[in-house]
Amino acid sequence: MYKTKETFVTAFALFSLFFGAGNLILPPQLGFKSGELWWLVTLGFCISAVLIPLCGILAHAKLQGTIFDFGKKVSPAFSLIYSFIIYAISISLPSPRTASVTHEMAIAPFFSTSSLLTSIIYFVLVFIFVMNRSKILDIIGKLLTPAIILILLTIIGVTAFSFELVFGATAFAHPFSHGVLEGYQTFDAIGAVVVGGVIIISINLKNTDAGYEEKKGLIRRAGWLAGLALLLIYAGLIFTGALMHGEFDAAISRTGLLNGISIKTLGNTANLFLSILVGLACFTTAVGIVTGTADFVKYRFGDSQRVYTITAVVGCLLGIVMGQFNVGYIIAVAFPALMFIYPITIVLILLNILPNKFASPLVFKSVVMATIIFSIPDFLGSIGLEDLIAPIKGWIPLGSLNMGWVLPAVLGFVLANVMEMKRDFPELKK
Repeated sequence: MYKTKETFVTAFALFSLFFGAGNLILPPQLGFKSGELWWLVTLGFCISAVLIPLCGILAHAKLQGTIFDFGKKVSPAFSLIYSFIIYAISISLPSPRTASVTHEMAIAPFFSTSSLLTSIIYFVLVFIFVMNRSKILDIIGKLLTPAIILILLTIIGVTAFSFELVFGATAFAHPFSHGVLEGYQTFDAIGAVVVGGVIIISINLKNTDAGYEEKKGLIRRAGWLAGLALLLIYAGLIFTGALMHGEFDAAISRTGLLNGISIKTLGNTANLFLSILVGLACFTTAVGIVTGTADFVKYRFGDSQRVYTITAVVGCLLGIVMGQFNVGYIIAVAFPALMFIYPITIVLILLNILPNKFASPLVFKSVVMATIIFSIPDFLGSIGLEDLIAPIKGWIPLGSLNMGWVLPAVLGFVLANVMEMKRDFPELKK
């Protein structure tokens, strides 16, 4: 039986895995615009930014594998394509976003240098660290997360006790679904699939004498603790943003709002400290993404160090190109890709945590195919073709909420399992 200390250490590792600097900038503005319905937005946000990612960790615990294992039951070819798409998205969007967040929070408020210069210096340093791996990033990461959490809890506490509990009107037509879709932008479900296996491997190496069920129990308990912590932080930040509805201009940016809230609650000195911490946290995230991508491509090409170096160079060049844009632009660019790949990631996670008797290869194929087909209208709508596909989406249940894939995926799951039952029990055909 694992000790309480080991459970908390694992829970902290899981929390650190999901809670990156990019996650900081999303909840405050979500609350700022949600008004009196902040709690409904929080519920939607935490489904896609907390519950699904933690399910991804449980799926890794069951599979004891890598990202490639998530889609193997569909087909090895599908799994390979899916893996490459996930890594391509990772180095093209969330990695550059870390540079953009760093510039807007830690550089622009204090220096007048360009975002391009920040992006160049930032990813040159990322490349150096990727090519010369060092434990210093792990040490920094362990120190950064507690410091950021402490500051955030202080901001939430000061706001809760200093501002009247008065909320504005919501700016969202569908608060719950908007919260779910905004949770996509955390990239946490993708993070769970990509690097969740690192946590599992670490647990296996440190606890070689423990059995499968014992390790799974540890991950389950730690997962609930990490999920509770994420829920409290996200809900607190959304609540804080909702209480600040009259303090800032309605068009304020995400990073501008977080900076403004920290100044109002903690003062300029604490805001400077938070900015530095966020910048360092962003950097460790970028190094992790580029390193993970390079490792994957290297493995697929016969462990070639040259391929590793080329992938790292490409990842850093993409970071420079995209990282010079503001955070809002990168989030807008990411939206279409997430509208397509996130639903597929969600169903793969959920299918992989189910008992095998309910998740046969036929079930995987049926659910994933239904999800892909019915994600296409949402994807087309996200790239500006909403008028063209509006009649189609009108016929799809939940289509108006950009979640038209949900019911077809459920239907595919049910029908495929019925077919499996008829195959296993021929008397049901009569």
